[in-house]
Amino acid sequence: IRSRSETGSSAGLGVRIVAITSHPRSRNSFAVSRPKPDEQPVINIVGMNFSKQRERCHDSDRMRDFIYVAVSISLAIVLIMPIDPLAEIVTLLQPTARFSKLVECAGSWRIHREATGEPFYCAILEGRCRVTFGGRQPFILQAGDFVLAPAMRDLVNESVDAPADLSAMVPTQLSGGHFRVGRLEGPADLRMRIGHCSFGAPDAALLISLLPDVVIVRDEPRLATLMQLVGEETRERRPARELVLERLLEVLLIEALRSGAETVVTSSLSRGLADERLAAALHAMHARPAHPWTVAELATEAALSRSAFFARFSRVVGLAPMEYLLAWRMALAKQLLRGRELGMDQVAERVGYGSASTFSVAFARYVGMPPARYARGS
Repeated sequence: IRSRSETGSSAGLGVRIVAITSHPRSRNSFAVSRPKPDEQPVINIVGMNFSKQRERCHDSDRMRDFIYVAVSISLAIVLIMPIDPLAEIVTLLQPTARFSKLVECAGSWRIHREATGEPFYCAILEGRCRVTFGGRQPFILQAGDFVLAPAMRDLVNESVDAPADLSAMVPTQLSGGHFRVGRLEGPADLRMRIGHCSFGAPDAALLISLLPDVVIVRDEPRLATLMQLVGEETRERRPARELVLERLLEVLLIEALRSGAETVVTSSLSRGLADERLAAALHAMHARPAHPWTVAELATEAALSRSAFFARFSRVVGLAPMEYLLAWRMALAKQLLRGRELGMDQVAERVGYGSASTFSVAFARYVGMPPARYARGS
């Protein structure tokens, strides 16, 4: 930690957190231990805020003692938060809002949208409709329902009574962000808010493959509220707009994925996280990607036999355990390489490889190019 003395000179105090323990006097305070020479830090502190109490610290030792208290108060709660695989994947996807619109429908109507591969989401505010993704079995959406497709396939959205020979229609724009389909006069039978976004991650296809094809959430009005906030923020040009939109979209996607009672795919990460046994193994992999995991160790985390764990994980998640671990390590490696803050040895160590050479071979085999070239290209 760098601190500034009363004379204005800068001093490096070398404070490192080794362990965080619950303070016996309070449920809301923590103690941070002073590191010993041979101990490795849990985390290196890169920045913090000081209160006015620092004015009373006149020497380096007293300043260090104060820093331990300040770090305990401001950072301990954040540091003990568990790793959440779903949140990690959504954050790595880097969602960005493109546009949001309100669509009203009346009479018999049909809309056909071709596959774009981009995220699509929709909240039904009033009425009912029938939706078919990618030629699969149609399903009925009604007021309060929310549907999310991380990579949109061919979509047919229509009125429940639409005849089979009805042609697809083009929505009529009534005003900015407001469209009408079907009969233009009279009250609307259906109102829905539709949103489109994009994922900024270069390896988005890999991450999307870990998510369900389609998620349906029933009777969760807060998702419609989140969509409304995204729509308002998209239309306005307020300060920090992009940052606010990114965070709102992350919350929207995570809320949909964790709340989805129905999916149009039999296996995915979200289904694995819903399985208490498999969730333990998934959390362990995400918390310690550098650990040399084996199927036997992961089975122990899940409190299952090796064979039962392997079969259950493959069926529910859609990938064998070590395939999933490799996919996650490569996603992390790409992120680290794009950041260009670590050397190849450090990247290799972070994602579970003993040397830069073994990591380079594995990365090139998985991605199709050496990591050094990938870093230069990004």
